[in-house]
Amino acid sequence: MCGIAGWQWTREPENAREVLREMAARLVHRGPDEDGFFIDRRVGLAHRRLSIIDLSTGKQPQGNEDGSVQVIFNGEIYNFLELRQELLARGHRMATKSDTEVLVHLWEELGPKMVDRLRGMFAFAIYDARDGTLFLARDRLGVKPLYYAETPAGLFFASELHAMLAAPAVRPVLDLEALDLYLSLQYVPAPRSIYATVRKLPPAHFLIARNGRIERVERYWFLSPAVRPILRPEAIRQLREKMLEAVRIRMISDVPLGAFLSGGIDSTITVGLMARCSTRPVKTFSIGFEESDYSELHHARAAAKLHGTEHHEFVVKPDAIELLPTLVRHYGEPYADSSAIPTYYLCRETRKHVTVALSGDGGDEGFLGYNRYLAMRLMPILGLCPSWLRAAGIGVLRLLRHKRARQAARLLQMSGRPTIRSYLDAVSHFTPDDKARLYLPEHGRRLTGENERGSAAERYLNDFFPASAPLLQALSCLDIHTYLPEDILVKVDIASMANSLETRSAFLDHQIIEFAMSLPPELKMRGMRKKDLLKTAFKDLMPPDVRRRGKMGFGVPLEHWFRRELRSFAQEALDRPPDALRSILQPDAARLFLRDHLEGRRKNDQRLWNLLFLYTWARTFPVADIQFPAR
Repeated sequence: MCGIAGWQWTREPENAREVLREMAARLVHRGPDEDGFFIDRRVGLAHRRLSIIDLSTGKQPQGNEDGSVQVIFNGEIYNFLELRQELLARGHRMATKSDTEVLVHLWEELGPKMVDRLRGMFAFAIYDARDGTLFLARDRLGVKPLYYAETPAGLFFASELHAMLAAPAVRPVLDLEALDLYLSLQYVPAPRSIYATVRKLPPAHFLIARNGRIERVERYWFLSPAVRPILRPEAIRQLREKMLEAVRIRMISDVPLGAFLSGGIDSTITVGLMARCSTRPVKTFSIGFEESDYSELHHARAAAKLHGTEHHEFVVKPDAIELLPTLVRHYGEPYADSSAIPTYYLCRETRKHVTVALSGDGGDEGFLGYNRYLAMRLMPILGLCPSWLRAAGIGVLRLLRHKRARQAARLLQMSGRPTIRSYLDAVSHFTPDDKARLYLPEHGRRLTGENERGSAAERYLNDFFPASAPLLQALSCLDIHTYLPEDILVKVDIASMANSLETRSAFLDHQIIEFAMSLPPELKMRGMRKKDLLKTAFKDLMPPDVRRRGKMGFGVPLEHWFRRELRSFAQEALDRPPDALRSILQPDAARLFLRDHLEGRRKNDQRLWNLLFLYTWARTFPVADIQFPAR
């Protein structure tokens, strides 16, 4: 795993080497082993390397035989040995045994169509000096990140947003609509970043530029929601076969390798399959917390015992006050998923033992594991209730203080609305009314969806929702295109690379995702039993308690922290908006959310974490100007 950066200029600059060195320096955590640079009269490429395969000769940038084509690469190509043999048979000469060099020669053979042949996770840049083409590409699921900015000085790109700001030509202009998307979704989705001047290359896209100007950005892979008929026994047989292969090819490594083991369905299956592929005990890693309600260690322990792993447990007391500035620096833009805290700690401790770790990410989206799928399945039924009856039920349930009552009230409130509106209610921390309280009046109407097009979040989600597909199939497809790459994979990439750890997941193999999407939803979820197909197909790899348990999630006790450890810190941090946000947000809005939480009027812990991250970001990173959405 690595960090990449580059600059294709419009006019040859005097400071190219200095800018590229600073961009690379901001990525040193992604590649602590060595750096590398390529600079000619039209482009500069920078690379930070974390050595995984071909430790002695895998240095980047790498070129073809005459040096006319250069590549910098972040990720892993799991079918590179097969591709390498094909290229050698066609007369190409290889100087290394790395997957990186394969990309150069594949470009010579296929040009942009090369991405269709790749199986893996990747973000890379290829520069072809023969015609001045710069080619950027990102993997199908969006495992590896890639940012870019088109400026008068040319095109800049990098693995992280913080590195982009090392380029003086990249002006930090806050995108107000991106901020609104963050408040709705807890992340800023591609192709936006929090800065209007910087874009994210979306998953499954490539970009072609010449002379520092973008010629086209194009999608190269489409995930079909179409279902094909298949009998349950055959689906189970194919799933076991495909998953075993996907795990096996992800165990190729020249450095120590292990796996995260939470004790959940997906990580337990992954570890079980790794044990089948290995002649040595698999190294497994679990994290627990002093608060027993947030610890899964006993489930992980049972799975480790079943598979005979070399198991490591870490019990930590998270210090959110100390960790928050670190998280903000690494994410580079607002990001409100609080599971970033335990994920960071898990990666930090795991890196002390291995350089590569397999995870179970992607199983929930592909095989219907989220509670919201159950909730959305009930929406059409609840929508049949008269509106007065739903309103009465909501009123009664809100009088009760129990968590289940709050959830039932929210469920009733969501029913009767369009699907995307209900989905947004399920995933959003802030309601439109909440955001109206946050924004100054002159911004509220434009940003909270009081127009015929709906809010920015609704428009974004609608773009990825295949309305003609069966409901559960459509929701799964939606999450694979939005929540998975923009929340889950961002979290894992940042947490792992901040600690110089590479993570891989068999569930993120595009062939596994395509197979999962082709299966009838009733195979994946039987009645109200989530992930039924996975649990049945791999029941021999799971302890009985793991197979029967519900999804716990990777949470932290924010609700209690804001009343105890975080109380004084939050009161000071949220007292007034940072200077960069004072022309946007109400001066006392965050303070009122905190007061309501502390006095027990409303559970606001997730909203408070969202605002705490936003305020800390705005006090850490520069904002030179604000771009307001068009009226």
